[in-house]
Amino acid sequence: MVRGIRSTLTLVFLVALLVGAVIWGWGAATKPLPQTQDEPLCEEVAVEAGQRVYPDQVAVSIFNASSRAGLAGRTTELFLDSGFGEGDSGNAPTGTEVAYAQIWASDPKSPAVRLVKSYLGPRATITEGDQLGVGVVVVVGEEFEELVKGKKSVKAAADGFVCSPPGTTD
Repeated sequence: MVRGIRSTLTLVFLVALLVGAVIWGWGAATKPLPQTQDEPLCEEVAVEAGQRVYPDQVAVSIFNASSRAGLAGRTTELFLDSGFGEGDSGNAPTGTEVAYAQIWASDPKSPAVRLVKSYLGPRATITEGDQLGVGVVVVVGEEFEELVKGKKSVKAAADGFVCSPPGTTD
């Protein structure tokens, strides 16, 4: 008789445990998923005249205007290896013709633009173009191969703004 009571109590305990697990599992399965906050690729940071701007304070977006697959990604890696922040990358709009490299900027005298140009060398040009991505927009063409040894920093000639990767302004 004791054996029957022990078996019944064990069975009741296991059923209660199973019911508790089902209730907990149902609650966990129906809970809304946590929302992820996309961190911006860069933040506009004020730069005063005379202040130095360094590569880690500048986000660079690279776009491929050549027929070479992966050129934007490879060029992005070159800029990251040189200390710049990562912006957007991809293909340039259809019909974009760039032989070597162009910087598309609304303010060619920006310290960020001047710093990026120093890494592209004298063949790179600065032109007014669409803002395809964040930060300094570089469009590379068929003849682009490597970055050159650029400046370690550039002094801002006037007050302005630089698109800096998050966390570099602390």
